[in-house]
Amino acid sequence: MSEPLQEERSYDEYRVIEDLAGWRRTHHCNALSAKDIGTQVCLMGWVQFRRDHGGLIFIDLRDREGLTQCVFSPESPEAHERAHALRVEYVVALKGEVRARPEGMSNPNLATGEVEIVAKEWKLLNTAETPPFPIEDRVDSSEMLRLKHRYLDLRRPRLARNFVLRHKAAQSVRRFLDGHGFLEIETPVLTKSTPEGARDFLVPSRLSQGNFYALPQSPQLFKQLLMVSGMERYYQIVKCFRDEDLRADRQPEFTQIDVEMSFADEAMVMGLAEDMVRTLFQEAIGAALPNPFPRMTWHDAMRDFGVDKPDLRFDLKLVECTDIVRGSEFKLFAKAPLVKALRVPGGGEMSRKEIDDHTEFVKIYGAQGLAWIKIREGEWQSPIAKFLSEAERAGLTERLGLAVGDIVFFQAAAPDIVNAALGNLRVRLAEALGLIDDTVFAPLWVTDFPLLEFDPEDKRWVARHHPFTSPQPGQMEMLASDPGNALARAYDLVLNGSEIGGGSIRIHTAELQQAMFSALGIAPEEAAEKFGFLLEAMKYGAPPHGGIAFGFDRLIMILTGSRSIRDVIAFPKTQKATCLMTEAPNVVAPRQLRELGIRIREDVLEKKD
Repeated sequence: MSEPLQEERSYDEYRVIEDLAGWRRTHHCNALSAKDIGTQVCLMGWVQFRRDHGGLIFIDLRDREGLTQCVFSPESPEAHERAHALRVEYVVALKGEVRARPEGMSNPNLATGEVEIVAKEWKLLNTAETPPFPIEDRVDSSEMLRLKHRYLDLRRPRLARNFVLRHKAAQSVRRFLDGHGFLEIETPVLTKSTPEGARDFLVPSRLSQGNFYALPQSPQLFKQLLMVSGMERYYQIVKCFRDEDLRADRQPEFTQIDVEMSFADEAMVMGLAEDMVRTLFQEAIGAALPNPFPRMTWHDAMRDFGVDKPDLRFDLKLVECTDIVRGSEFKLFAKAPLVKALRVPGGGEMSRKEIDDHTEFVKIYGAQGLAWIKIREGEWQSPIAKFLSEAERAGLTERLGLAVGDIVFFQAAAPDIVNAALGNLRVRLAEALGLIDDTVFAPLWVTDFPLLEFDPEDKRWVARHHPFTSPQPGQMEMLASDPGNALARAYDLVLNGSEIGGGSIRIHTAELQQAMFSALGIAPEEAAEKFGFLLEAMKYGAPPHGGIAFGFDRLIMILTGSRSIRDVIAFPKTQKATCLMTEAPNVVAPRQLRELGIRIREDVLEKKD
């Protein structure tokens, strides 16, 4: 075989780009099998691999759907001779005959593994430079490099499959909602800033200088107005925007399945949403979800799991022990507002380093540390064991069901710290101990949320969901007298420890909406300025209505088994909300700023320099 540089010079004449005039693809690259042997086909795609075996040249041709092995033989001399010029990621079209692979050469891991294409003629549609990383699923290149060349990353089979499945999921949702009488209606992207919740992305107006649009955090107000308009059943698969810090399951722009229905109560909305999710999982990946989904109140979720989106694929639960250790010699237990324990059956072999790692982990959630006890034969091994009386040990043993070989972790602090620390430690332990079956889907409805929660920073009550959620029947008076105990007509759908959807029955009278604004410390003048159009609309016969919104990206992440939401968004942002490929956000020309009436502050310019 000749040296690469000599070969490149020898075959430059074959690197001539051709057009597709008269050629039509007959099959995708995963479609052929033994039943197609003897047929003439035309395939198009990218060269995944090239192998020169002397007399024969093999390539694996790849398109969005899969791979097919193609062989160039001296029996077709022109096609064979020109095939020496092929390189990885060249774009080609070829015609040939389907034949069985030689005996013993089948590939059972490939959909087309029984056959190969004997190429008779082919066209070079484009050449390609060597990619900065291999176009393969198993790639050790950094995510930053792959995001910079995202169009190449999307060629990798696993990511390509993610977007095929995303399309199937969207179509399933549309078919389901169309079949239940919903109308797909688009709502505005340029709207009004109503800063209740996450920060808005603002868009300056050129025609009204000094004024700004906001990109929608959700279509919430517009879909409620559509109910006032008599549309009755609305849905939209819609882009939304939130200017907030990012995590593995968050992006500044994301997609929602947005649903609203008139003349509906909780049972109607939850029943329809549940049926839609069951249908989606069945049609997209063939998974059968339970019918009906289990339900749990917010209070019970926080009591047993420490979080309002519990993962039910494993059994570990939190157990309150405050009463047992209230008089303990261990002062932290004796004085803490809340003491909870998390028993890990058989976890007594955990090393001190592992325990120390878990201790550092819970500090993320405000905990000062992590108390623990290992249950040994005839003794309790722990730095705190000497402070526990026989009565306290007996009480803990009975309540927690302790057995030899267990380890139990404790948190003693304010309830929000205790729950957050142990609730998240529970998931971390399950992952470390292999307690989670990734093939299982465990949906759960969480209901009866508190309507409001107190913000100690702003020293006022804020809506736990949003200020348009209705209180439960008979609790309107509590908005003024006892807002902390009012419950919402709200419901979240949780799947495998992730919130995939949330909704509520909405306030539909101007009087109750004003009462809600008052409970939130929003004066009538401010309410009129921010939400006057909604209050005005409610005066004209708004029907009772409710809805739900699903995080579509998060749903697809679960369906595909992806670890990051970036794997199911075509062109995602980094954790700093930047696009490495296009280098957005970027500076704009001074002329554009002048047209908008905007000047960049000097201290901001200095930071850029």
